[in-house]
Amino acid sequence: MTAESTVPSPGAQPGYSSVSVIPRRASAAGFRFPAGRPPARPASPLPLLFADVLAAFVGALALSGAQRRPLLVALLVAATILLRPQRTRPVAGVLDELPAVWSRIAVAWLALGTLVAAWNPAHALSVRALVLGFAVQAAAGCAGRAVVYLRRRRALLRRPHAALVVGPAAAAQRVAAAVLRHPRCGIGPVGIVAERPDGGDGGGGLPVLTTGQEVQRALIQNGVRDVLCVHPAVRTAQGPLLRALAESGCTVWEVDADTPSYASRDQLAGFSCRRLDLGARRRGSLGKRLLDIAVSGTLLLLLSPLLLVCAMVLRLTDGPGVVFRQERIGKDGRSFTLLKFRTHRPVDEHEAATRWSVAGEREMSRFCRFLRQTSLDELLQLWNVLCGDMSLVGPRPERPYFVGEFSQTYPGYAARHRMQTGITGLAQVQGLRGDTSIEDRARFDNAYIDNWSLWQDVCILLRTAAALVRPTGS
Repeated sequence: MTAESTVPSPGAQPGYSSVSVIPRRASAAGFRFPAGRPPARPASPLPLLFADVLAAFVGALALSGAQRRPLLVALLVAATILLRPQRTRPVAGVLDELPAVWSRIAVAWLALGTLVAAWNPAHALSVRALVLGFAVQAAAGCAGRAVVYLRRRRALLRRPHAALVVGPAAAAQRVAAAVLRHPRCGIGPVGIVAERPDGGDGGGGLPVLTTGQEVQRALIQNGVRDVLCVHPAVRTAQGPLLRALAESGCTVWEVDADTPSYASRDQLAGFSCRRLDLGARRRGSLGKRLLDIAVSGTLLLLLSPLLLVCAMVLRLTDGPGVVFRQERIGKDGRSFTLLKFRTHRPVDEHEAATRWSVAGEREMSRFCRFLRQTSLDELLQLWNVLCGDMSLVGPRPERPYFVGEFSQTYPGYAARHRMQTGITGLAQVQGLRGDTSIEDRARFDNAYIDNWSLWQDVCILLRTAAALVRPTGS
């Protein structure tokens, strides 16, 4: 949970732009892309699976006749460890995954040796046999995977994936020109989507598309299947457009034209990139949602007497208007109404929307200050979680004004909106509450998203509960 303190509004500081990157609510109405297109087919995993199983078979054949008895077990263990969902990457290669493949093969042979020794010590595999089997399978596996990737690269060279580049015209033109100069990427830009043409043609003579109709025409005529979103701030500014493209079957990639590629595992023509999950549910999102419903529903039932007491005391001590409602920005730039117990009364709506916080105001009553210090004022957000506006764990939601400011000022801030916002998060349990670095918060939030797991959510919830025992404010 977040702790806020009184600081000047960022809008009053030099260097901040007043331009908002939050899309207008009516902006999505003009995007009517063909939703009936089947989603782009990912590369079939069967060739890689065949190469892995064939390599396991070759590795087993390297053993002597008596040692081949556990052949079926070897194939089973090797195929089980090697077969796993492959990370979607713009262009994959055998050298990129060499350490992972070798480590999995080594684990497979160690597991095989342990099983055989436990089952029949008389036929235990010697160290020489294990090393020989590992070496032969590793060589065969890498050779087989290299053939698969080579065929895929040649197919992409013959027929690259048509792509649109979305972003500021100058940056988009630079990225498009670089990708066109490197055909081995397997992506061929066919147009640039920007608010203003800024000179007419894009990189490599590509047309600049400024209306939804032009984008739709390019989408259909060229069979576009990939979208390159240049600069993280565009992720929020063009949220409706990117979601419409994703729903029409396109794969959306976020390309950072300003970050060197060595800062990222994935790169495209030397630019850092990552895939954005906009059209489909994120892997594991069902489990996260079930956890949200179970925990928030249970806590609302158990804490309902406490919530009622807080509401009654707040009504008696601070007057009418117990519940504080405020617009916040959630996943993919969508706005929602956040609920809290009212602990302060802004002068007007403008102050509520643009002033950073008033947690330390002297006029705040003793009970309101108690709610802040114990984080009890945040408990109403459990209703936001139950309704699906928020999650228990995720980046903290912010007001539209500050999302616009921070997205243009801090690298990676707009990328936080790839996942549902939360009551608590990795940044909060690291002590990043109140008047702390926005850049640090964005970095921890993106690290949480990139390495998300259900167990990580459970750990963050437990650490948050422990922190509430020694309250420092919300």
